[in-house]
Amino acid sequence: MADDLDEDYAKAGFGGRLERGERPALLIVDVCMAYLDRASPLYAGVEAALASNIRLAEAARAAGVPVIFTRVAYGAGGVDGGLFYRKVPALKAFLPGSRLGEFHPDLVPAAGEVVVTKQYASAFFGTSLAATLNAMRIDTLFVTGFSTSGCVRATALDALQNGFVPFVVAEACGDRDRRPHDANLFDLQAKYAEVVSEADALAMIAAA
Repeated sequence: MADDLDEDYAKAGFGGRLERGERPALLIVDVCMAYLDRASPLYAGVEAALASNIRLAEAARAAGVPVIFTRVAYGAGGVDGGLFYRKVPALKAFLPGSRLGEFHPDLVPAAGEVVVTKQYASAFFGTSLAATLNAMRIDTLFVTGFSTSGCVRATALDALQNGFVPFVVAEACGDRDRRPHDANLFDLQAKYAEVVSEADALAMIAAA
């Protein structure tokens, strides 16, 4: 069935190839305690993806490839989250005073690394990310993080729409269920991004 689906999409004209540019960055989306603390309503069992992100960050830093982090934070009452906050009550995990919005202690921004604070799914929406990337002359993003069907997908889509080539690293993304994870990776590859393995991403980072 999977082969038939791939063939059907290919015949319909999906799945063209995007080439990596000259100046990539690693964009780590919302790898925070909300998805890794078993007591959190957003816990997703994504420890393997955390480990992949750690390896990618170490490789990027060693290669001189910029590492950029995103995080979610709301003001009191979540009013700055608008309809998104109303639609997903679990986002109260990112209210002031909650430790669930903190980065995992094994993967925190290093001195000088960019941290983008957002209120919506896409790291581009309502933030200065696109302007920052342009100022850094970045043309390609390795996109990782949580969750595959939510903020990773939205960020990869907006990366494409803002003119940055998105490479979504499969093992470095995670979701609370394998089904939306796999479905969204399939759709991203077909329409909006290149979905690559961790091994391929590490090789491209080293080559950069």
